[in-house]
Amino acid sequence: MKSKIFLLSVLFFLTTAAVSAQAKNAPRSIISTTALIRKYHDQKELSGMQKGELLELYIERIKVLVKTLPYIALVTKPGVTMADLGIPDTSENKKFLDGQAEGTTIFLDTTVDFQRKMMPYSDKGNLIAAILFYENTLKSLHEFNDL
Repeated sequence: MKSKIFLLSVLFFLTTAAVSAQAKNAPRSIISTTALIRKYHDQKELSGMQKGELLELYIERIKVLVKTLPYIALVTKPGVTMADLGIPDTSENKKFLDGQAEGTTIFLDTTVDFQRKMMPYSDKGNLIAAILFYENTLKSLHEFNDL
């Protein structure tokens, strides 16, 4: 009985190690795959929302913009990897991409904390205008490749 438990434990450990090793070697997207807007809104729709809902939309749009704008000279959509663009998949390039992702995460954590503390004091009309501005900016990124 003990040998079965030991054997299953070893098998589980090896399986876990193999899966995590494959995940490290998988190509990473330059723009985070979470940098997506599920739905765009109009002013009438936003006016009917509570301030808390507007704040969440505002924060979501900031996150998408921060995860997208630094890369528009390379790519404007999530899911594109370095290999897709012909960038060598070297350890140095991966290190730069990882460092950028880490810096972006730290920046976003600080920014979101600030937004959650300060934006509840903002005027609802200004919050709606900012959301619409961010959404228009994001829509224009979809047209960026046509230029």
